[in-house]
Amino acid sequence: MTKHFSPFVSAQSLPSGLNRLVAALTLAAVLLPASAQTLRLPGAARAASLPSAAATGTDSRSGDFIVAVVNSEPITNNEVQARLVRIEQQLSRQGTVPPRNQLAREVLERLILERAQLQLARTLEIRPEEAAVDQAVATVARQNKLSLDELKSQLAADGMDFTRFRADLRDELTLVRLREREVDSRVKISEQDIDQFLRERDAQAQAGPELLNIAQILVAVPETATPEQVSVLQAKAERAVARIRAGEPFATVAAEMSDSPEAAIGGELGPRPAERLPTLFVDAVRSLQAGGLAGPLRSGAGFHVIKLIEKKRGITALSVTQTRARHILLRLSPELREQAAKDKLADFKRRIAAGQADFATLARENSQDGSAKEGGDLGWASPGMFVPEFEQVMNQLAPGQVADPLVSRFGVHLIEVLERREKALTEREEREVVRNQLREKKIDEAFNQWLQEVRGRAYVEFRN
Repeated sequence: MTKHFSPFVSAQSLPSGLNRLVAALTLAAVLLPASAQTLRLPGAARAASLPSAAATGTDSRSGDFIVAVVNSEPITNNEVQARLVRIEQQLSRQGTVPPRNQLAREVLERLILERAQLQLARTLEIRPEEAAVDQAVATVARQNKLSLDELKSQLAADGMDFTRFRADLRDELTLVRLREREVDSRVKISEQDIDQFLRERDAQAQAGPELLNIAQILVAVPETATPEQVSVLQAKAERAVARIRAGEPFATVAAEMSDSPEAAIGGELGPRPAERLPTLFVDAVRSLQAGGLAGPLRSGAGFHVIKLIEKKRGITALSVTQTRARHILLRLSPELREQAAKDKLADFKRRIAAGQADFATLARENSQDGSAKEGGDLGWASPGMFVPEFEQVMNQLAPGQVADPLVSRFGVHLIEVLERREKALTEREEREVVRNQLREKKIDEAFNQWLQEVRGRAYVEFRN
């Protein structure tokens, strides 16, 4: 049986404040001058390459000097200036550039931290395999919509050696692996942690505003309506009330008679704090019990019939948009290159569209994924379950639509969305959401503390 492509991606955190911004830019920008695209690497939020001195116009053979030494390894002025120029370019595109002296200090500190981490990684013999570096390079090219040869040409035009580019990506992958080993893998969230979070959240919600869930039937009255027309419309609203009081479901009457946008869902507005509802509605239901009816009420929009569905304090049930999709996965190998895999899947798509082939049959016969026996069906998936490059394309598809072949870290996919639905989270799913939130928070805290420890153990000598 083939191994199912892993759908899960864990979000990684970075330091806070300006230091976080510098860290994010240091590790996030794919350094091709015109695009500034982002690169997603396995297990990491984002990673990227850094510019060479040539990219900044600085001649490394003249005017360079050591600005700091980290455990006997130097950091040069050219390194700082190259990183500084690139980050300033990125920040200027965002519209905010801190003072250069302040930013330079942050950049130097980031370089010190990176150097200390890479030294620790060497001690622990952490080094990404060349295949992972190749994949990272391919991802940079793909996200910048370039072939490998075009990427090399673009880097050369920007004054950057491709060997140096690969070395920088290798370093960044090394930092990711180091963090996964030293920080992420050690953060655990207990059931007691989740219970405590939920108790605190519920206590805060109980102290918060009351939530009202109201349904309405609106009989719209045009601004130019004559008194006779108003009387007719009022009578329509009163007939709606009479039908409901006679036992007809509110939702049925709303779907038939209401002019409100919510008519198709029974007129229900959903739980909202009172301040987010019209005062007319709040006053009308103030003395009602759940299930109570009020109206017709006159407003500038027309006549309203109001039903109080629920009045409560606390947390509104969480829901997510789930997607059910299927895919065909072709894994890349020396025998099957990326372009050949894309061409094969493009032909599958053409045959499916022409009615000459069935997606499920093609998946069972060709997909190199554990879902093949199910015709490629991945089941219902909540947001964040698939790797970003897969999920981004999937989310853009309408039900019944097949995407063009997509390259991910697992290979090349052909994706079809089957259906979508809104689903309230079960208690177990809600606890899993809380677990992930707490884990991200703890990882962030643990990473900051670990960085301080790494920095504290390093011998750092500042020069001019």
